Amino acid sequence: MTSIVNPLQVSRFLRAYDDAAAQKKIKISIGFDFHEYVSVTRITPTKGRTYPNFRPDRSAIKSGEGFWVQGVDKNNEVVLLLAARLYDLSQSNFAEHLESLRAFYADPTVYAHPQDCCTCLAPSAEKITGKVAYLGDRWLRRDFRGQGVSRILAGIARGVTFAMWAPDFVCGLAARQLIEKGGVHGYPHYDQAGWKLRLVEENIVDDDWLVWQTGDELRSLFDSHDRSALS
Repeated sequence: MTSIVNPLQVSRFLRAYDDAAAQKKIKISIGFDFHEYVSVTRITPTKGRTYPNFRPDRSAIKSGEGFWVQGVDKNNEVVLLLAARLYDLSQSNFAEHLESLRAFYADPTVYAHPQDCCTCLAPSAEKITGKVAYLGDRWLRRDFRGQGVSRILAGIARGVTFAMWAPDFVCGLAARQLIEKGGVHGYPHYDQAGWKLRLVEENIVDDDWLVWQTGDELRSLFDSHDRSALS
């Protein structure tokens, strides 16, 4: 996408979701230092291990190509987390990026275990190309689930994603059960398949489904938000 981002539209959009979080006594912050992010996730109870694509020791994220969202409660304890990064797939696609393991490691020949493998099963992944924003590592504390907080987190993540990158695609991978329950917000499309992933040294075995939206669909969120605010 090459059109200009309207900062006023984005600020109104983000303000609405930030206010919604504040009503639930959640203070939202955005970070860019992924060393700090890893230090937060490591001490967050019940938070699973952060995948290597968001860990600087395995996949360095250049300045301006990643951010993370944190929400804390009135006791300054973490209640939500999410990370995002931008992949330049102008000469590739998301399926190839996954299967080459470059989605996880800056240099798979250095960091990947010989038995690491990722098989992409989602047909749409081959069409996801250009500037691709990947949202992942989402975590929400159990006592805040089922209260609309997941939708707030999705809105904030998309507002920052659009403001920073105006990508061609936004995508992620989510558990089938969560998708079928309607617990994954912000994605109008999903494939009933995703990846078969094994990262040996990370002790990760996964088979999530692919969820995604186009850049035009992302932009339309801000246009429709302005119209609804006026009405």
